[in-house]
Amino acid sequence: MCCSRVYGEASLQQVQSTAMSIKRISSRDNPDFRHLTALANDSRTRRATAETLLDGAHLVEEALAANLSLGLVAVTETSLPNWTGRVAGAPLVVFPEALLRQISPVATPSGVVASLHLPMSGAPFPAGDVLLLEDIQDPGNMGALLRTAAAAGVRQVLLSRGCTEAWSPKALRGGQGAQFRLQIREGADLVTEAAQLAIPVYAAVLEAAQSLYDLSLAQPAAFAFGNEGAGLSADLRAVTTGFRIPMPGGTESLNVGAACAITLFERVRQRQAL
Repeated sequence: MCCSRVYGEASLQQVQSTAMSIKRISSRDNPDFRHLTALANDSRTRRATAETLLDGAHLVEEALAANLSLGLVAVTETSLPNWTGRVAGAPLVVFPEALLRQISPVATPSGVVASLHLPMSGAPFPAGDVLLLEDIQDPGNMGALLRTAAAAGVRQVLLSRGCTEAWSPKALRGGQGAQFRLQIREGADLVTEAAQLAIPVYAAVLEAAQSLYDLSLAQPAAFAFGNEGAGLSADLRAVTTGFRIPMPGGTESLNVGAACAITLFERVRQRQAL
């Protein structure tokens, strides 16, 4: 069900009948407003509460489709009919548009934000491909990498301690809901994890002798990508098999998101060719 749907008379009556149970907030001093603002801007609050902020209708829709647990859902009066009755179990509050814009930093807010209880990430990974990310700093890059993994069918992701948050609002916007389809373990010791994996672990390294297109990727494998500027650490290179992406145009390097996309979809191509 799309949130842009046109609601008929029955839906409007539902909104009117439940209006008394919906809390309307107009003060910046309100605890709900302050909590959502903190989730939007403060990583310490997100860590302390194990929550994050979903900014926009698409992310809220994706979380609902994934059966994730929403905390607080905040809407404008205009968007209220789109959400009444759809977020059972989560408190629904109404903010003036000006107040909601202070929480949502996007240029054209969609009229809804929500807090999300972060999924637990401690379960062992099942067999299958794994993406290893070391010290990725930019939230937009993080979101793009996770979105690429989900699109390519990789479901398991390990993040080093030096990575930016996988669940920050900016990374969530970059991922467009990919996080909800992945098993993500943050704060991992990638060197130890790579050494213990029972599958080949390939690492993108500019100076590697072996080309990506020489790898046989028909079977499950792990793929490691490093920091935007420094690349992979020497310790992680030592326990992985390096490969390079041929660049006949003479460019020095690729953005880590582009390198990851080329690699994971070469894996898709090889397996579809079987």
